[in-house]
Amino acid sequence: MTTIHLDAVGGIAGDMFIAAMLDALPDLRARVLADATAVLPAAVGEPLLEEVMNGGVRALHFRLKATEGGGSSRRVDDGRHRALVTRIDTVALSPGTAEAAKTLLGILADAEAAIHGVPVDEVHFHEIADWDSLLDMVAAGSIAAALDGARWTVSPLPRGGGLVRTAHGLLPVPSPAAAAILEGFQWRDDGIDGERVTPTGAAILRHLVPPVGPAAEGRLKAAGTGAGTRSLPGIPNILRVLVFDQASAASGERVVVVSFEVDDMTGEEIGVACDRLRLVAGVLDVSIAARWGKKGRPMQSFQIVARTEAADDVVARCFEETATIGLRVREESRVVLKRQTSDQDGIDVKTVSRPVTGQTRKAESDDLQAEGLAARRAMKQRAERGPE
Repeated sequence: MTTIHLDAVGGIAGDMFIAAMLDALPDLRARVLADATAVLPAAVGEPLLEEVMNGGVRALHFRLKATEGGGSSRRVDDGRHRALVTRIDTVALSPGTAEAAKTLLGILADAEAAIHGVPVDEVHFHEIADWDSLLDMVAAGSIAAALDGARWTVSPLPRGGGLVRTAHGLLPVPSPAAAAILEGFQWRDDGIDGERVTPTGAAILRHLVPPVGPAAEGRLKAAGTGAGTRSLPGIPNILRVLVFDQASAASGERVVVVSFEVDDMTGEEIGVACDRLRLVAGVLDVSIAARWGKKGRPMQSFQIVARTEAADDVVARCFEETATIGLRVREESRVVLKRQTSDQDGIDVKTVSRPVTGQTRKAESDDLQAEGLAARRAMKQRAERGPE
């Protein structure tokens, strides 16, 4: 699996994302530039990818190179959401590009509609209705479609500060649209004012990156750097992309581990609690172990492993099903080998791909219905051996 980490050093905008991705993954350039060219009328101009320096760092910059003396309007029709969607639908693009680009526009339109109290189809994009903004949407959509199935992560985002000039007057930074789109994401204050995350950059993040997810890890395969148009005091205004490749035999994910001890529940109560906790959606494993606590008291130690999105539900059920009055929650990495389950004469057999020893097979013990231990062991061996 490919993991792509977006390191928002200076922030993120559409042009920064595109430039950084095409710097890290140059094989995408032909596809992305072709899609970007297709959405532009010839009289408007063409996409340009150029090398620049920003804050002493070499980077790529992506922009619209306007046609000299071109007579076409700077804006896409009347700038409404439906006009931009229509333009995307009327040109030939690479597979998946139109859908991804329209998804990005839809994220922005939903935010603007909620902020201004108008229907989505009537949203008027004042700041992103120029051809260069539509260019960014289509190019970013082309990248997203080409990398379908990749896992994305992002660093905490620079909040910026001050005011930004818009068609509605001066608005606080982050802009209302960016703030609405990026609810749930982590932000940081590095003391540098200005707009650091644009609405287009926010839409790209919302489409690609889970607000809470596993950390980027694996073998570093490539890196790229995209530059913004501004110069920032003390740091380069860049977005850095790190592309990681994980071993094909295993996949990594983040899980939550909930643990606590009880010393005032009966064995029957503990058994029922474990059974009910295992039924909570997102729970992967429940285990208990005997320990000795203060004053030499025997107690039972619970450990529940669950998917990150189930953390709140698991915590609530632990308080409901057990006598604990406090627990610990931590997030950990989990690496699992690829596996698949097949039926062998009515017995589920799990086949696991191991990176060194190859495949191993294990029969599901609950399916071994035979009288006597010897008979069950023979049934297990036949199932794990597979078809003769």
